[in-house]
Amino acid sequence: MRIVIAEDDALLREGLALLLRAEGLDVIATTDSPGPFLAAVDEHRPDVAIVDVRMPPTHTDEGIVAAVEARRRQPGLAVLVLSAYVEQAFATDLLANGSAGLGYLLKERVGRVEEFLSALHRVAGGGTAVDPEVVGQLLARSRPGDTLGSLSAREREVLALMAEGLGNSAIAERLFVTDGAVHKHIRSIFAKLGLAPDDSADRRVTAVLRYLEK
Repeated sequence: MRIVIAEDDALLREGLALLLRAEGLDVIATTDSPGPFLAAVDEHRPDVAIVDVRMPPTHTDEGIVAAVEARRRQPGLAVLVLSAYVEQAFATDLLANGSAGLGYLLKERVGRVEEFLSALHRVAGGGTAVDPEVVGQLLARSRPGDTLGSLSAREREVLALMAEGLGNSAIAERLFVTDGAVHKHIRSIFAKLGLAPDDSADRRVTAVLRYLEK
């Protein structure tokens, strides 16, 4: 796996590089701002980019803008975005054109090495990884009148784990229930969100995006 890192915090940037190299992964470039990051993507054609949301010069949304541009230049590039805070608008901007090969994690998750590496590999494989804290805060912001408000507490738990990128068996294991029970909850979620079986979009992804939209 060939990786480019864009992070303006030198300590975190170099720490990430050391961690990934220790895991046998190929960190081919580390950068501290959007321009050099995009140049590295153009030059090296990485498999995955790890990008901080806030970078110079304004430390607002430069990382998200650069990540979107990198995906435009290299379609299929997997991107794992790191943020110090839950920033709903940035998450939805990143996922607006599809969620395959995309992740959004809080920086504190990097310290939980197994979780971080699992998310990285999931994204590199074309999956989606959304930080459970992000999902939790977005759930808390949904209003009772919203369609999402019709979900039961258990259905919300299941959808939150879907947003983390877990499959049915992993969700069942996490919640100590059967695969059949998870399947039943997911069918109910799809029904309450109006996601018909013949929808052309991936219903799991659409359900997660409904959360992010709220």
